[in-house]
Amino acid sequence: MAGALVLAAVTAVTSGCGIRATTVPVDVGAAPSRVSCDTPAAPSGQQPSGVPGFRATVELVCGSQLVGVERVVPVPEKRPARDPVVLAAQALLEALEREPSAQERDAGFTTGVPAGLSAVPTRAGDPTGTVRLSRKPEDLPPVALSQIVCTLSDSEAVSAGPGPVVLGGPDADPPRAWECGDAVRSRPESVPTLGDVVRPTPS
Repeated sequence: MAGALVLAAVTAVTSGCGIRATTVPVDVGAAPSRVSCDTPAAPSGQQPSGVPGFRATVELVCGSQLVGVERVVPVPEKRPARDPVVLAAQALLEALEREPSAQERDAGFTTGVPAGLSAVPTRAGDPTGTVRLSRKPEDLPPVALSQIVCTLSDSEAVSAGPGPVVLGGPDADPPRAWECGDAVRSRPESVPTLGDVVRPTPS
């Protein structure tokens, strides 16, 4: 009798609140995502200011993954070197460091690349296509390194084609080959695949 009275009371309360009591779990599906990760429309031509640039895919962070955003990347005004690879790498680094646009932020895009990072001239004996940074790649935050590796490896202005990108620091340590794969794009907080040390080219 006591059990029947408790059940009747619970039924009355839940009915008054408009909630149907149930004894089985209900699958309501996955929680709705708060970010869309919709990439903005691909730009065309030059920057609005008329500054020349080149088309590139810049890897930004969205939904804990790397998502490529097409941009027209302006050529740096202060050119660090005449080497076209260093110049292109500097332009891409500046694009990664730049705060995403309002449209990109609304879609959930962010960047982890710290301000002030730059491309520095290569050293004698470095293989063709080497990019040396003002900080050691190993010392960068994993997400920032993932963004840089994936952006540079996909750039025709820096890399000869899809594949590893050769990165080094400002010191005399030999550069290394870094790879960007699906695992890096899906989990940029993990360090990109580190290849073998690239030995200097004999003079």
